[in-house]
Amino acid sequence: MALVGAALASLVLQLFVLPLVLLPIDVRWGWLLLPLALTTIPLWSLIHESIHGTLLRDRAWNDRLGRLLATGYGGPFTLLKAGHLLHHRYSRTPRERTEIYDPAVTSWLAAARAYYPRLLGGLYLAELVSIVLALVPAAGWRWLVRRTDSLDSVTGLLFERVSRREHLRRFRLESVAIVVTYTGSALAYGPHLWLLGVAVGVRALLVSLADNAYHYRTRLERPLDAMNLRLPRGMELFVLAFNLHQVHHRHPGLRWHELRAAFVADRDEFHLGWFTAVARQLQGPVPATAEEVRPLPAADRTPAATAPAAAAPPAA
Repeated sequence: MALVGAALASLVLQLFVLPLVLLPIDVRWGWLLLPLALTTIPLWSLIHESIHGTLLRDRAWNDRLGRLLATGYGGPFTLLKAGHLLHHRYSRTPRERTEIYDPAVTSWLAAARAYYPRLLGGLYLAELVSIVLALVPAAGWRWLVRRTDSLDSVTGLLFERVSRREHLRRFRLESVAIVVTYTGSALAYGPHLWLLGVAVGVRALLVSLADNAYHYRTRLERPLDAMNLRLPRGMELFVLAFNLHQVHHRHPGLRWHELRAAFVADRDEFHLGWFTAVARQLQGPVPATAEEVRPLPAADRTPAATAPAAAAPPAA
């Protein structure tokens, strides 16, 4: 609860206190947005805890706080939850392998045209812009599911989950809450609205850069595998142990503060430094034929790697 309170205080400071109280005193208070932008990382980690039902033991309050945090983050909680659980189920399969392309079907350049915009802010902006789908009627959602259903994408599955009656109602309410929150913040910033735009842009870059760093150039067809990325222990606490990502994929029901003990118990290892893993994504798309990502022969796969459905808790 202390962490949730700190996250909410940071959002209120960024969205309302700064423009209404501090900027009228001195516009140089705008520099405060830079350290506040970094709180996006633990903010997402708390939302992630709520997605897995480990933020609070009470399920109803777990989801309520997740929705509240997601409103400040700028993405509908229903969409974020459905997308993340699909990630656990289909990671590194043809449905979800962000940087991989088939050289027999497309070129590196064509793959790069989609890859780099997503990497450099596009992923978060897609989550933010998804709120316009709240205006789409149920029939339109069914059309979207049919149009996007594909064996090489999770988009159709994502739309199908969100379009379920009880989920769609929540998605629409969450979208309205985001519009109201950010419209109010935009009015508060007034002539300094560009500062809010910069803050959202930095958040988009941080979220999008970090998202696939734990999976870039990892072996295909192994949904339970990811990378543990090395960080100083203080920074590991700051990101709520999100850097122990392979541990999380193999033990998705553990709370963030239990991951370090599981890392030790499993005799797991760090694969790269966090900053190195983030930076090397700039190398761009990777062909599915590259030796380092090609699936292992069936005989060499671990039982866990051949059972992707066991990795993800069922969606609520």
